[in-house]
Amino acid sequence: QGVLRFVPRGRAAVAEITAEELVVAEAGQSEDITFTRAQETELPRVLKWRLLSPDEAYDALTVEARRITVDTARIRAEQFPIAHPAELADRNARRALLEDWVGREEAAFALPPSWLALDPTDVVRIAHDGRVQDFALVRIADGEARRIEARRTDASIYGLPSGPARPPVADTPTVYGPPEVAFLDLPQLSEDAPAHRPYAAAFAAPWYGSAVVWRSATLDGFEAFDLLDQPGRFGTLAAALPPGPVWRFDKANALLVDVVGSGAFASVTDDQLLAGANALAVESAPGIWEVLQFGTAELIGTGRWRLTRLLRGQLGTEDAIGSPTPIGARVVVLDASVTPLAIGEAEIGLPWTWRVGPADRGAGDPLNVGLSFTPAGRGLRPWSPVQLKCLAQPGGDLLLSWIRRTRALSGDSWVLSEAALGEAAESYDLEILNGATVLRTVSGLTSPAFIYTATMRIADFGAPVPAVRFRVFQIGALGRGAAGELPA
Repeated sequence: QGVLRFVPRGRAAVAEITAEELVVAEAGQSEDITFTRAQETELPRVLKWRLLSPDEAYDALTVEARRITVDTARIRAEQFPIAHPAELADRNARRALLEDWVGREEAAFALPPSWLALDPTDVVRIAHDGRVQDFALVRIADGEARRIEARRTDASIYGLPSGPARPPVADTPTVYGPPEVAFLDLPQLSEDAPAHRPYAAAFAAPWYGSAVVWRSATLDGFEAFDLLDQPGRFGTLAAALPPGPVWRFDKANALLVDVVGSGAFASVTDDQLLAGANALAVESAPGIWEVLQFGTAELIGTGRWRLTRLLRGQLGTEDAIGSPTPIGARVVVLDASVTPLAIGEAEIGLPWTWRVGPADRGAGDPLNVGLSFTPAGRGLRPWSPVQLKCLAQPGGDLLLSWIRRTRALSGDSWVLSEAALGEAAESYDLEILNGATVLRTVSGLTSPAFIYTATMRIADFGAPVPAVRFRVFQIGALGRGAAGELPA
C-alpha cells in the first residue's frame, strides 16, 4: 500500500551534490546535468487572490502581490472558497508569487543507486559552474540510475512576515422597504404561459433576491402561491397621455415617464419594434392596462424619460386607451420580470386577497404589501372586430360586415392564409345604435356579416334610413370580447 507523506516547504538541504556525484551523461547528451529556465514573459508580474474574510461575515477578501523590476505585464487572478485572515493571505500571496519566480529554474540529472535515501520533496544543494543553489526534488524515476527532476527553491521565502492587519469593517445592516407591486390582467404575452393567466411584478430597492406572492380566500390563512425572481421595472406618468391612433404610429403624443428606482430605456429600430421590443403596460384606469410600445427614448432629466414613436393599444388593448391617461398613472415594463401567476381557468372571477413581500419573511411580516385582485381572464377575451362597413344592397337592404381578429399569438404570421380563430366556435353579437340607445340586438351570428332589412329599419327607426351606426362583439369562452364600432 502506498503512503502519502506531507512535509513542510522551506526545509534545509539534506545533501549537497557536486559534479563528481552525477552519473555520466548517456551518448548524445552534452551535459551530466541540464538546467531550464522559463521566460519572464510567461510569469506573472501581479498575483491577485480572492478569498473569504472570517472577520466580516465571510465577505469577499482580495489581496495582491506584485514584482516591480521585471520584464512582464502578466496578471494572474485566482479565487479560493477559503476563509483566511487578511494578514496571512497577504503573506501567502507574496510567497506564492516568489515561488513562481524562484521555481522558474528546473534541473534534470541522474544519481547512482547509492543515493537511494533521497525522496521527492527532499531539498538538495547543487554546486555547478561556481553556483550553489537549493533544489526541491519533484520526480524520481528509478532504473540503472536514479533520474531526477528538481525545481529551484529558496528557504528564505518561507519566512516572510505577515501583511498589515486589516481592522474588520462593521457590517452595515441592509434596510428593506415594502415593495411596489402590480397585478396586471393582460392579453397573452408569450406562448410559454396560458392565455388566461394574469401577471405580477414587484420592485424594491434594495431588491430582496426574490419576492413571494401569498394568497388567501379570506383575510387570514395565507399560503405561498408564487415566486417573483426578478425585480420589475416601474415608472409613473409625469404628464397625462392623450388618446392616439391605433394600428399605426402615434407621432403626435409623447410618453413622459419617471422611472422608479434605477433603470434606463433605449431606442430601437422599426424592425425591432415590430418584433415586439420596448413593450410597456400603462394603467389608464384602476386595473385597466393599455399595452403600448415606443421606438425612441430620450433622457430629459434625472430619471425622467421622453418616449416617442408610439404604437398604441397593442395586443387588442385599444379599448384600454385613456381619455386621457392621468398624470401619476403606473407604468410597468413588460420584460422577463413580469411573471404569469399560476391560476387555473376555474379560478377566473374569484376574488382573492394577496400579499407580496420578501421571500425569506412570513405572510404576516410588515414588509408585505396587501391588495385585492380578481383575475378576469383578459387573455381569453376576443379582440374587437375591424373594418366595419355598412353597404346598401339592391332592394333596399343594408349589408353590415366586419373582419374578425385573433388573439392567438400566431395571428401576426405572414405565412398563414387565414388567422386562427382562437375560440371554440365563431360567434358574434351585433347591436344597432341610435345615439347611445341600443335599438336592436342580434346574437349568435356565425359569420362576419348581417343583412339589415328595410323592414327591420322601419321597425327600429320608423323609416328605412340609408345608413346605420352599429357595433359588434366576437364571443369567446368568457362571453363578449371588445367591441368594434362603426360611427354614424
